[in-house]
Amino acid sequence: MKFDFDTDITQHLDVVRTLERKPGVFTASLDDTFYNKAWLRDIYFITLGFLETGDLKTTKNAAKALLSVFVKHKDKINWAIENKPQEAWQYIHARFHPESFEEYWEEWGNSQNDAVGEVLNLLTTLELMGESVIETAEEKEMVQKIVDYLVAVEYWEDEDNGIWEENLEVHASSIGACVAALKKAEQLDWLEVPATAIERGEHALRALLPRESLTKFADLALLTLIYPFAVTTEAETVEILKNVEYHLVKERGVIRYKFDRYYNNNVDGFSEEAEWCFGLAWLAIIYAERGDKEKAYYYLRRTKNAVTPEGVVPELYYSNTDKPNPNTPLGWAESMYVVALQKVKELEANGV
Repeated sequence: MKFDFDTDITQHLDVVRTLERKPGVFTASLDDTFYNKAWLRDIYFITLGFLETGDLKTTKNAAKALLSVFVKHKDKINWAIENKPQEAWQYIHARFHPESFEEYWEEWGNSQNDAVGEVLNLLTTLELMGESVIETAEEKEMVQKIVDYLVAVEYWEDEDNGIWEENLEVHASSIGACVAALKKAEQLDWLEVPATAIERGEHALRALLPRESLTKFADLALLTLIYPFAVTTEAETVEILKNVEYHLVKERGVIRYKFDRYYNNNVDGFSEEAEWCFGLAWLAIIYAERGDKEKAYYYLRRTKNAVTPEGVVPELYYSNTDKPNPNTPLGWAESMYVVALQKVKELEANGV
């Protein structure tokens, strides 16, 4: 299987752009799906496709929009810093209306520390690149408040709903997202980051890895710690990859974890877990960054095989079928495929 990298990258970025509702604000999927909402996390991962391919304008628009969401809800954030949230609704919500920026107040797994860390990560990344979107005193103050918020919730030991918005547990992927963001924030002389905030996070991460949580020893979410957050040691990286590849990789995607009930193809909800397409792209990205051309191409080819005949990447396929779920295309999955294509293209350009 041959790749026309530039054509494929352009095609799939164009798919992502169909989900843009206002500058920098992307819905997770199409308007006729439940995913017609905006998620902090999804937008962060969508920006990676643009950032890795050099589209700083779109990346900055997204960062600005996310910062505006936080500024809009500053009173709630101030309360959380002073009082420490005890209920899910008191946390910064991970979903918001793509036009009004209002939070959705239905019952949901709203305590998601990783999503907050991801917003801080994006803002500080651009700041360190000299491409700041932080323009006003209020915006600058809000970035400090994001740091203060993560410290206030004691992210290193806080049971949150995590990347999959499910059970309340301490999640390695949530801790890692916050550690990565705070390490970048620490490099900015106008931000105050308590040293203990990073130390406690790293200590908690080391104690938990290679597990994702108390109940999950292998989880697709652990790949975030390798890319984009780069907070694992070499030994941890190898162990995570071994567990994910052995236990979770399937034909058209990677299951999130054993006995995942979301879109499970078994009426009893056991086995036959849904196969998430972006998991294959994620593995291609990681192996490309590790300089392993053979495995990078292996997973890139498998990702391409998961693209529908219509040329889009679904959220997932039902187990052992060629049937995707309704969230097709998924913006996050499209973006991760773009990053995988870009990373392997760079491998070729560097003669690896």
